[in-house]
Amino acid sequence: MSAKKKPKLRKHRELSAKDLDYRITLKPSGMATSDDVDPCCEIIGQKRAVEAIKLGLNVKSEGYNVFVTGLTGTGRTTTIQRLLEQLDHQKPDLVDICYVANFKNEDNPLVLSFKAGDGRRFKKDMAYLIGSARKVVPKIFLSDDYKDRHSRIVREFENRQKELIRGFEEKLTEAGFVMVQLQSGLTTRNEIQPLIDDEPSSFDRLEQLVKEGKFQLSRLDELRRQWDSLRREFDLTSVESKKLSNKLEEEIEKLDYSVIAPLITDKINLIKKRFPDEKVVAYLDDVQEALLSDLDRFREARPRRGEEEPPPFRKREPFEEFSVNLILDNADTENIPIVIEMSPSYKNLFGSLERVVDRFGYWRTDFTRIFSGSLLRASGGFLVMNAMDVLSEPGVWLHLKRAMRNGTIEITGYDPFYMMAGSGIKPESIPLDAKVVLIGEPNIYRLLWRMDEDFKKIFKIKAEFDSSMKYNRKNTLDYYGFIRRLVETEQLLPFDITGMQAVTECGRRLTGQRDRLTTRFTVLSDIIRESSFCASQRKASSATRQDVYQAIKQRRFRVNLVEDKMQELFDANTIMVSTTGNAVGQINGLSVYNLGEYSFGRPTRITASTALGKAGVINIEREADLSGPIHNKGVLILSGYLRELFAQDKPLVMSASISFEQSYGGVDGDSASSTEIYAILSSLSGIPIKQGIAVTGSVNQKGEIQPIGGVNEKIEGFFDVCRARGLTSDQGVIIPHQNTKDLLLRPDVVEAVEQKSFHVWAIKSIDKGIELLTGVPAGRHLASGRFSKGSVKAAVDRRLSEMAITLQNFGRENNEGNNTQRQRTGTSATKR
Repeated sequence: MSAKKKPKLRKHRELSAKDLDYRITLKPSGMATSDDVDPCCEIIGQKRAVEAIKLGLNVKSEGYNVFVTGLTGTGRTTTIQRLLEQLDHQKPDLVDICYVANFKNEDNPLVLSFKAGDGRRFKKDMAYLIGSARKVVPKIFLSDDYKDRHSRIVREFENRQKELIRGFEEKLTEAGFVMVQLQSGLTTRNEIQPLIDDEPSSFDRLEQLVKEGKFQLSRLDELRRQWDSLRREFDLTSVESKKLSNKLEEEIEKLDYSVIAPLITDKINLIKKRFPDEKVVAYLDDVQEALLSDLDRFREARPRRGEEEPPPFRKREPFEEFSVNLILDNADTENIPIVIEMSPSYKNLFGSLERVVDRFGYWRTDFTRIFSGSLLRASGGFLVMNAMDVLSEPGVWLHLKRAMRNGTIEITGYDPFYMMAGSGIKPESIPLDAKVVLIGEPNIYRLLWRMDEDFKKIFKIKAEFDSSMKYNRKNTLDYYGFIRRLVETEQLLPFDITGMQAVTECGRRLTGQRDRLTTRFTVLSDIIRESSFCASQRKASSATRQDVYQAIKQRRFRVNLVEDKMQELFDANTIMVSTTGNAVGQINGLSVYNLGEYSFGRPTRITASTALGKAGVINIEREADLSGPIHNKGVLILSGYLRELFAQDKPLVMSASISFEQSYGGVDGDSASSTEIYAILSSLSGIPIKQGIAVTGSVNQKGEIQPIGGVNEKIEGFFDVCRARGLTSDQGVIIPHQNTKDLLLRPDVVEAVEQKSFHVWAIKSIDKGIELLTGVPAGRHLASGRFSKGSVKAAVDRRLSEMAITLQNFGRENNEGNNTQRQRTGTSATKR
């Protein structure tokens, strides 16, 4: 008899060190160090975002503000600032903004707008107007000419008043009465009393004398009639006297006006000629009217004896309303304003109204205590803010939307608790003329787009920063140029060509793809700085590849404490994972632990236990509420694969439980679905799996292996465990073939592969994976519906057939036993 031929194993693709080598060799002629490279000053790898930003910044229509999204560290803020500076701007047409008093309604200060520089001149002119008036007017009041004219008017009215009083006094004397002053509390009053025996007597005293019979009643009545007549005459005289006093005040006011008005009017007319704007002219008219209507304020500000000029507390208040609050001064601004607001609180963004305690102890505010915010300072230019900062500050987002929607800035005191609500004013709103650029995470943009209708209207441009770019010659040279710029800017050690190549290789690894380079230049900048430090520690003149490797090693060491602690558990066999030998229904899966700033991989023992039953595949993680939705989907997919492969001619009467052993946290992802299939196939067939091989890879219902994430961390994690226990040259990792282009392994792993002490295999199907793991052919599907003899699938199919027959026989035996028992029960009842 001829011996049966064993089924041949398929050839599997084992990756060589050459396949894993991703070192960059680009070295342009004449380039030895970074000093030989031109600094790269352009924005690297963000063409899409740059074009969007340019559109938003150049379109002047309403709502074309920009929301910049992308991962942190991709240079969003730096790019925005450089783009704004590089834009082809025309000469800026900026304005100055002033707040002035509203003499008709002091609670609503007015806004005056001037060309850039004119605001400062207007404020200076107004200060000169008030200052010169305060100096000149008091001197006019003290001049001899004014005093003479003032004295003549006063004497004239004094004489008229004396004549009036003298006539009344003569009438009193003729009638035998006299005017006396009586004390009434703290004041005195004038009283007309008759003269009796040359002495003034009150009517109360005379009435008493009448009662005593010492004075005639008829005489008293006559005196009363005379008193009434004189009292009326006195009242008329008093009225005339007051009229004369009022007339005197009017004449003095006319005198003051005639003397001061030409001075004030001339000075204000000069200011009107310099600033002919209609609103400014109307304000100056109000100033003129207010000054001339209350000239006494100039007397209040007179210097006292021994003073050259009045102290501030006396000279400020009477003229405070004529000051000019210049809240936006662009006199010295030559370029388009670019304001980057790092702390967008309500006060910093919109401005504020400060409140002070006046000399009477009351809280108050006025237009002189209005202060501008960054939104106004960016007028005519651009305002850049972080979206999360804007959204987290109380009241900012709602007021910012309102300002952008209405095109006006309202400066109000933000007082959410109404502690000082009674002391506020409402300044006139200011036109908003600024482009707003928000920088935020993609999830913030999506949230605002879905939940806030106004957001779509005011931020019409989305500029999304990519986290990676293509790996090609141009972008590699841009990396070299970036290194040169950073070295030059921060006075770091130069990098030789190997150092620049290593930094670029790090940029590839950060993306997890061989054909991409990261644009997260914040991380790269840190690596460059730390590599320069490593070179300086060894007193080198330039940073090399080894310095970059050392910097990366140190960065990893600073954050991988959790990884080291977990490795200690593997070394002590507290976490049970086999890296040698064979076992049935047991396999090494691979997991990635993400700590935020650092992620690493480690193996996980996955076991499968199969038995007769109808439960199908039981996901123990799901039953314990430790399985995520994606992992649940993967388990359902592998169930579909098993049904299509083995349940075409028989029912799948199997209960298979799958467990991630010693896993006490959540499990998610479908990268272990192929691993779980291998464990079930091993358990059903009884064929052991090599424990020196770990597996990762997703699978579909057709048995095709699909790519997964974190492939580098997974390979390196299993390598670290195997190396700690001793490499046997039989250990390795099976990965999806699509992940080959993502392999960017550490140099020590590549070195182990080159020495054949560790292996990496890339597969396309479950069949190839099970052959690698067992050393037994997977098996072909024959026309008879069976599988080729001696294969894994044949053993699985045979076991599943046995299970189906066993379950069928077990059910028949149970039914026969139940029928026999019922028959016996029926016979016994008949006999009774």
